[in-house]
Amino acid sequence: QVQLVESGGALVQAGGSLRLSCVVSGGTISTSTMGWFRQPPGNRRSVVTTIAGDGRETYAELVRGRFTISRDDARNTIYLQMNDLKPEDTATYYCNKIYGQWPWGQGTQVTVSS
Repeated sequence: QVQLVESGGALVQAGGSLRLSCVVSGGTISTSTMGWFRQPPGNRRSVVTTIAGDGRETYAELVRGRFTISRDDARNTIYLQMNDLKPEDTATYYCNKIYGQWPWGQGTQVTVSS
């Protein structure tokens, strides 16, 4: 059974940085397009950024230039470096495949205070 474990979330002040990690067990991320998603309180989950198996990246307009996704296929792990955080980035962050998603993990909470 595939498990996704996200970590690295915290309470930070606006302008701060965080690095999230997502470790995948029971499955392999190699060749898969992976993504980070976020779900603000009372809102739907939406994709924030993706990284293809060949390393191509995409970013939602709201985070472009501030967030960077990366992957380590040998460690079955993806990362999200978040800089210049804003209060509107407050959300629970999840990782998953973009196509043929696995069961969702618990996510990691990011709270940005103004």
